[in-house]
Amino acid sequence: MTQSTVVSAIAAAISIGLAGAAAPATQPREAARDARPAKNPLDGNPQAISNGAAMFRNRCAGCHGPDAHGYLGPDLTGFWAAGGTDGRMFDIVRSGVPGTEMIAADPTRVFDKDIWQVLAYVRTLAAVPSAPPTGDAANGERIFRANCSTCHRVNGRGGQLGPDLSRIGSARPRTGLAAKVRGTSAFIRPGYEPVTLVTRDGERLRGVRKNEDEFSIQIMDMRERLQGYLKSTLAEVTLDKQSVMPAYGSDRLPDRDLDDLLRYLSTLRGAAEAATR
Repeated sequence: MTQSTVVSAIAAAISIGLAGAAAPATQPREAARDARPAKNPLDGNPQAISNGAAMFRNRCAGCHGPDAHGYLGPDLTGFWAAGGTDGRMFDIVRSGVPGTEMIAADPTRVFDKDIWQVLAYVRTLAAVPSAPPTGDAANGERIFRANCSTCHRVNGRGGQLGPDLSRIGSARPRTGLAAKVRGTSAFIRPGYEPVTLVTRDGERLRGVRKNEDEFSIQIMDMRERLQGYLKSTLAEVTLDKQSVMPAYGSDRLPDRDLDDLLRYLSTLRGAAEAATR
């Protein structure tokens, strides 16, 4: 799968998300879209690129990587080569992507000029090629079924303790996926925070937190059972720092098998996207 194909699919998914916004929110966005330039007015401006690089490192690199090739968020460097436009990328940054960690840029804190400067910088990285994909996707799928499918679902098949991975190829770059598999990433997706409960009779229960308020907590335990508890009946509620997902070091998953697994995960783009490839 080429990088252009990956970014094009990401862009398509973003467009679907933005189109699904409620009508009252869409109308102001359309008006703002009409008012802003279609092409970056600061493209190629040396001072803007320098300023944009500093802002990117402070605000964006944590998700998209220091070179914009992706980490928790997608690779941005192939966006323009895949047919993306300055205006479209501006709208993504300004409006965010519903249902993801990409939140909208607050217009009272992030001015249009700031966004254009960041995009001017990212555009300079577009000519830097990423490494071609490697690995055997067919073997990667076998590895996934043997090690991951008890907790993760793909296209309606598998467990539910961990996030659904049916579109993970669009949402996460290879480096971020590798860090998660190896256990070197501290990022835990909201809705899957690990928690340990201790009842008043000493029973310990571990799972992922689904809902919590002042008086109660609901978890999915390690057997994928939804369990609700009144906090008054618990001796302890601890939000754990270690994910319930085990770390697959090289002793459990050799580098070659990891390569195959990552290749398979990169193909997971949802049924609708797969049908268009």
